[in-house]
Amino acid sequence: MAQSDPFRPVVYVDDFVVTEFDIQQRQRFLQLLSAPDTDRAAAEKAVIEDRLRMDAGKKLDIRPKDEDVEAAITEFAGRGGLSIEQFGQLLSQNGIDAQIFRDFIVSGVVWREVVRARVVPTVQINDAEVEQEFQRIAATPRVTGVLLSELIIPAPPGQEQQALQLGEQIAANTRNESDFAAAARQYSATQSREQGGRLPWASLDNLPPSLRPILLSMQPGQVSQPLTVEGAVVLFMLRDTRGTVRPGARDQVLEFIRLRLGSAEQAAQIASVTRNCEDLFVQARNLPEQQLIHDTLPQSAIPSDIAVYLSSLDADETSVVNTGVGADIVMLCKRTPALLAEPDEPVTQLPAAPGQTEPAATPDPDALPARDQVRDMLFNRKINNAAEAYLAELRANAILRR
Repeated sequence: MAQSDPFRPVVYVDDFVVTEFDIQQRQRFLQLLSAPDTDRAAAEKAVIEDRLRMDAGKKLDIRPKDEDVEAAITEFAGRGGLSIEQFGQLLSQNGIDAQIFRDFIVSGVVWREVVRARVVPTVQINDAEVEQEFQRIAATPRVTGVLLSELIIPAPPGQEQQALQLGEQIAANTRNESDFAAAARQYSATQSREQGGRLPWASLDNLPPSLRPILLSMQPGQVSQPLTVEGAVVLFMLRDTRGTVRPGARDQVLEFIRLRLGSAEQAAQIASVTRNCEDLFVQARNLPEQQLIHDTLPQSAIPSDIAVYLSSLDADETSVVNTGVGADIVMLCKRTPALLAEPDEPVTQLPAAPGQTEPAATPDPDALPARDQVRDMLFNRKINNAAEAYLAELRANAILRR
């Protein structure tokens, strides 16, 4: 009878209790939200962390105001385009108790106040950090297209957990594209399995909004964590990206040398004793002037046959290119990150609408952010990281009994 009692205690967190009912309800809630992790362990961890958040608030004598809780509930429901009443019906249809959802919201409101009291005063941002982040954003192209491989594992009713475990195993064991392609041919349920899951180039704007931030956080060659959707578990491998330099920024500028030689053997011999661009000039001092090309160009202005080789080089590295009638040494002397265009590009102005006295501004959403915005981004990132560290500290110091 104790095993079948949904309200039996499963974990004691200091003086708080986590019951079987709490865990089951949180698992259903995670599944409703299509969270990345919806298994029992993730649900239990989430409930324990909520207990820790509430305990931290209790020690600071933080008591959430009813209006703050109601506003948070309204905001949460509004993310899905639902009213509070509609969201309540959705919870009921999925067997989720309204009080369990309210407790989840309350813990979030309390934690926000805990972070404001304990974490925010410890976070500082200096001008050097802002400038470094600003240059990083300027140097990062705006991704407009992605090249993906997909793997879709069927998850019929009752087999969701097995499908999720298989997806986690594939993600953990994939070392390269060949591994992913082999798994797709074996397990995927779509027509793309015949091509190892490979898909053609896709515009980022055409992909589901929920998928875009996941892909933008990945590097080419990485595999996403398994994503649970109705009736399936989905994995993606990001094979490549393409994009454009952000408005308000200039291309990278590359200084390079191309030395034309009569044979691959001669090129290999010179490359083996060349440590930097000055050395290469010395090696070429007795050769005809037309055999040596030394230039500094924006990335977009470099001929594609040279740009391909320069893309993989660091400063003072060389690549020997066999041209069929001889060989070239291509050496990168210096790579300057993307720079800001001066002056900043003006905001496009539209004609004034009837009744307006001034034209409406339409800022480019892909333009570079202002430095104040960059400072806010860094500040929020540091707060989130510090809050996660504080929560991990609370968990490490808590007494957990099963």
